[in-house]
Amino acid sequence: MVKAGMFISDRYEIISKIGAGGMADVYKAKDHRLNRNVAIKILKQEFSEDKKFVDKFRGEAQSAAGLSHPNIVNVYDVGEDDELHYIVMELVEGITLKNFIERKGKLEVKEAIGIAIQIAQGMNAAHMNHIIHRDIKPQNIIISREGKVKVTDFGIAKATTSNTITSNAMGSVYYISPEQARGGYSDEKSDIYSLGITLYEMLTGQVPFAGDNTVSVALAHIQEDAPTVRTLNSQVPASLDRIVQKCMQKKPERRYLNAETLIADLKKSIIEPDGDFVKLVPTLVDDSPTIQISQRDVNTIRNEAEKIKKNESIEATGEIPELDKFGKMDDDPDIGEEKDIDPKLEKLMIGGGIAAAVILVIIIIVLIAKAFGLFGGSSNKEEEVTPTPTVEATATPEPEEEGIDVPYVVGWGKDVAEEELKKKGFDVKYEESPSDSYAEGVICAQDPKQGEKLEKGETVTLTVSTGSESTKVPNVAGKTRAEADAAIVANGLAVGSHEEEFSDSVAEGKVIRTSPAAGAEVSKNSSVTVYISKGKEIKDTTVPDLSGCTESEALKKLKEAGLTGSVESYDYNDKVEKGKVISQSHNYGVRVEEGTKITFHISLGPEEVNYRYTGSITISDNPFLYQDEDPAKVVLKLTQDGKIKTIYSEELDFYDFPLSVDVEGSSESSGKISMYVDGSLLGTYTITFKKEKQ
Repeated sequence: MVKAGMFISDRYEIISKIGAGGMADVYKAKDHRLNRNVAIKILKQEFSEDKKFVDKFRGEAQSAAGLSHPNIVNVYDVGEDDELHYIVMELVEGITLKNFIERKGKLEVKEAIGIAIQIAQGMNAAHMNHIIHRDIKPQNIIISREGKVKVTDFGIAKATTSNTITSNAMGSVYYISPEQARGGYSDEKSDIYSLGITLYEMLTGQVPFAGDNTVSVALAHIQEDAPTVRTLNSQVPASLDRIVQKCMQKKPERRYLNAETLIADLKKSIIEPDGDFVKLVPTLVDDSPTIQISQRDVNTIRNEAEKIKKNESIEATGEIPELDKFGKMDDDPDIGEEKDIDPKLEKLMIGGGIAAAVILVIIIIVLIAKAFGLFGGSSNKEEEVTPTPTVEATATPEPEEEGIDVPYVVGWGKDVAEEELKKKGFDVKYEESPSDSYAEGVICAQDPKQGEKLEKGETVTLTVSTGSESTKVPNVAGKTRAEADAAIVANGLAVGSHEEEFSDSVAEGKVIRTSPAAGAEVSKNSSVTVYISKGKEIKDTTVPDLSGCTESEALKKLKEAGLTGSVESYDYNDKVEKGKVISQSHNYGVRVEEGTKITFHISLGPEEVNYRYTGSITISDNPFLYQDEDPAKVVLKLTQDGKIKTIYSEELDFYDFPLSVDVEGSSESSGKISMYVDGSLLGTYTITFKKEKQ
C-alpha cells in the first residue's frame, strides 16, 4: 500500500495523494536525487498483475517521455519497484480546466480562445511525434497558477508510425469522436474533435451531448447535430462559432487538417471576430475517470447507427459506389486494420450527402427562376420614375431644377477625385482621417454621398485617408504579465498570446520581450505577443567518473559536464596513487542539475610512519649478599640482531633490587640482556619487543 513517507526506488518520497483515476493513482512526491517535487502516477494493483497491460502502460509512458513542450506535462521517469509500476511527471500546481469551468460557468471568449490555442499547441507537438492523445477533455487539462495550460494524462495514448490507430479504447464518452464511438480508427483529427467539444464546453458551460448511459451519448455523437455555440451564448463571435462547428464535424476529413491550421484560425478570430474565413464543407458533465466501452456496447452502437437507414430516403440516380474511410473503392487493397466501420452506414452517409447536394441545386434553380420572373408575378426590375415637377402657389408654375448627381469617388486618388467633381461644377473641400481600409492619400469618405443632388458651385467634402492609425508598442520588459497586458491594451493594441521562455537574466513571471518589439510602430488593434520568463532553465546532466583523475583532470571533466567542483580534502591512502582522486561526493552516472557542485578527495599516497620497538625487563636476582655491602657499578647490555649496546649503567646497592628497566630495541625480534657488576658477568636474561608508532 502506498502511503506518505514511503520511498519508491530509494529516490521518490511519497508526500500525499493528489488524484485518482480508473487505472492509476497520482501522488505528490519528493525527488531526493534532483531535490524537486514531482507527480508520480502508480498503476493500480488489479492492473499490475496483467503483463500485457503493464507492458502497454510502460510503453505509453516511454512514448510520452519523448515529448518536451511548454503545453505538455513532462514525463521524467518510468520504472518498477516491488511490483509497483510508476510514471514520474512534472508537478503542476494549479486547477483542472474542468474545475475552472465549473467555477465560472462559462469562460470569456478571449479566455477560452487563449486556453484552446495552448491545448492545440500541445496536441500539435504530440502529433508531430506521431502520438495521438485520444482522451482530450477538460479533466486532462491543467491550468497552472501562472496561467500556463498543460495537457496531461497520455494514459490511452499510443505511439504510431502510421497515420491511424485502431482500437476500441475510448476516453470519456462526452468528448469522443464519432469514429471512436463506432469503435473505428482514430487519428489526429479525433483529438481535434475532442478539442472542439472542450471549446464548446468552455464557451457554453455544458457539453453538446448528454444521456443516461454511455451508449446513448456515443450514439448522439454519431447521429445528432449539436446546437451551435451562438444559440447558447450570443456573445460568441461568428468566426469562433464556425471554428467549433468545423472541429465537431462528423466526418474527419471535414475537420481541420491538423492542429496547426486550427491554431491559425483561433488566432485570426481574435483579430477578426466577425470575419468569414472559416470554410465549412456543406453538408451532463462527468468527472468520472476514463471510460472503457465494452465490445457489447460498441456492437449496440453499430446496430443502432445502421437503423438510421430505415428512416431516411435517398433520392439519387445511378448506383452509389461503396467507398472505404479513405475514399477508396472496395476492390482496392486494404490499408491497415480498418474494418470497424460499417460499410452500410458509410454508404448512407455518402448517399445523404449527394441527396443534400441535389436539394441544394434545386433551391438555387428556384431562386434564379424567381429572380427572372420565370414563374410569373412581378419583375424585380426597378421602374423608371419620371420626376413630377412641383407646383408653386402662383398662377404660372415653373419646374424645380433637379440639380446634379454627386458621383462616387471613395477609393479614388485625391487628384483624380477632385478633377471629376470639378467637371461636374462642384467645389471641393478636404478633411483628413486615419483609415485601416484605405491607403494614405486615397479618398475614404465623401459628403454628400453618391447619388445625392447638388447645384453647381456647391461643395463636396472629401475625407482623405492618412493611412492606418498607428501606435507604438510599449516597452513592458520586466513587468508582470498583468501589468504588461494593461499597458498594451492602454496603447490601443490587443494581447495576442503569452509565450514562455527560459531566461538567465529576467526573473520568473516577468516579461522578457514582445513581438513586435518595443517601440515598433504598428496599426491600432494589432496583436502583440508577450514573452514571459520561466526563470533560468534548469537542465540535467550526468556526473562523470573522476576516479584515477588528477585534480586538474577532475575539474576539467566537471566543467565539460556543466558542473562545478573543488577538493574536499587531501588524505593518505595505501591503495590510490598520490595525486589521484580517491572518492567523489556524487556517484558517477547519476543525473543532477547543471551547476551542481561536486567535491572530491585527493590521495597523498601511503603514509610515511616511523616505528619504535619497546620492551621491559625486571631483574630479581640481587647481586649484593648483604645490606651493608658497598655499592657497585651495575651495567646492562642488550644483544639483538647480532649487535651489542649498553642500555644501563649505574652505581647500585642492595636496596636497588629488584631492578626494572625499559629497553628500546632495533626490531621486533627478541634479545638478551647481560648484567655486569664491577665488570663481572653475573647473569643473562631474555627480552621481547613490540612494534608501535612514534
